Amino acid sequence: PAPAPAPPAEPLPIAADVDTRVIQAMKARDKDLTSTLRLIKTALTNAAKESGVEAVSDAEAVKVLRKMSKMRQESIEMFEKGGEPERAAAEKAELDVIAQWLPALASEDTVRGWIQSLIDAGNTNPGKLMGMLMKDHKDELDGKLARELCNEMCG
Repeated sequence: PAPAPAPPAEPLPIAADVDTRVIQAMKARDKDLTSTLRLIKTALTNAAKESGVEAVSDAEAVKVLRKMSKMRQESIEMFEKGGEPERAAAEKAELDVIAQWLPALASEDTVRGWIQSLIDAGNTNPGKLMGMLMKDHKDELDGKLARELCNEMCG
């Protein structure tokens, strides 16, 4: 009989995957990618040191990456408003690299559904709605979008 297929390899933890990709980018002499990956690696290392652990868990890594992603999005908006498309493009490239490790956020329709179900349950205060949404779906939604939808749907 044929040998049983090997079990699928476990995906690398995010921190280890970043380390591996830094080396690959350096070997490929891709300066921009190497620079972005080093920024990510540094942020993850700093988070690990703050927590007093050797390496951050994937859940912690996602929090760090979400924060980095949010910073890039704000920078892109500011550079576009300030008439600096080259710098906005550079931030967008960094954001694309960071996004590789982030789980997808819920669509606007999904967020509207969550908000509507809370409104149907008798909650009409946008501030309380946001609190409930963030408690239940913090890692699944964009807070800015949720705030806008809460205000729109309650107003």
